Amino acid sequence: MTTQLSDTVALLGDLIAFPTVSEFSNIDMIAFLAYRLEEAGARVDIFHDEIGHKANLFATIGPEVDGGIVLSGHSDVVPADPQDWVSDPFEMIEHEGRLYGRGTCDMKGFIAAATAMAPIFAERVKDRPVHFAFTYDEEVGCFGAQSLVKSLKAKGLRPGVAVIGEPTSMRIIEGHKGCYEYTTRFSGLAGHGSAPDRGVNAVEYAVRYVNRLLELKDALRARAPAGSRFDPPWTTINTGSLQGGVAHNVIAGHAEVQWEMRPVQLSDADFVKDDLREYCLGHLLPAMKAVCPDADIVTEVIGEVEGLEPVDENEARDIVMELTGANSVDVVPFGTEAGIFQTFGMSSVICGPGSIDQAHKPDEFVSIDQLQQCLDMLDRLGGKLAA
Repeated sequence: MTTQLSDTVALLGDLIAFPTVSEFSNIDMIAFLAYRLEEAGARVDIFHDEIGHKANLFATIGPEVDGGIVLSGHSDVVPADPQDWVSDPFEMIEHEGRLYGRGTCDMKGFIAAATAMAPIFAERVKDRPVHFAFTYDEEVGCFGAQSLVKSLKAKGLRPGVAVIGEPTSMRIIEGHKGCYEYTTRFSGLAGHGSAPDRGVNAVEYAVRYVNRLLELKDALRARAPAGSRFDPPWTTINTGSLQGGVAHNVIAGHAEVQWEMRPVQLSDADFVKDDLREYCLGHLLPAMKAVCPDADIVTEVIGEVEGLEPVDENEARDIVMELTGANSVDVVPFGTEAGIFQTFGMSSVICGPGSIDQAHKPDEFVSIDQLQQCLDMLDRLGGKLAA
């Protein structure tokens, strides 16, 4: 086992011991990573959330110039029920070439590899900086990455390339759909079911809203970009839940629709939101308010995470293809923070150790071989930046 690989495995064990489930703080893990990166000579910034419960880390090795290469990973993990695991999910174990623990592949393995390579980067990097971006709350809406790009903008930092180390089995991913989630609430006027005209039935208006979603769902098929490689190739809409009312004979005063869309392009998201806004303002609300002036429809944004749109010119893709020797790229159905960096103006690509098939499951693991492949890629990156 090489020095870098043994360091990576040891560091990954340390990271797994931090139970950074999204509902808990990641501060201790971020402080630990900051210490390790500062020891390697990196300049480290820590950006806390509004209540100081979570933090993003952004560190730099090399010159203070624009156009640097970001190695990005999220620090949070999904919950792990110990009863479903063979071993303690927050104590990494090795067995037959695999490292088990919550977050080993999604995605502390990449964070460990990138951090273990920091001393090598410090020796080699010359004209173009390497950045480390470790975020919070990716698993619950990518809130940390959205906050981080605002922090970078405020500091005037403009990296040029982002490599997001989500588990892709070291395949190069240049595209994925966005994920936009909403809860739309309807406030009507309750009353006796025998006099429906005297009330505003929130459930009935919610049903009309869902019908509109179904119409848009069909309309989006015709908007599929030519040559789209996604499956399905168009933007999708899913109605996850419709709740409301209290009894058979009571006019429902309140209702709620939970729904999502997965845009293949940003224009589709605007198309859907603009249509629904016009439909509510022009049709549903006037009818509701004619009976009850206080009736209302309010949509809460649960999360809007941009997709990673494949583009012809993608420096991040080209660099990683050169580093790995790959001659093909792909798109995936799952979401990442990559689209956020792309929207910020960075060339973005996804490539990291481990398989998405192991993510979010009991006995999650990453193979040592996959970590070595990741280290090989990062080592070549160091050589490229030393040239």
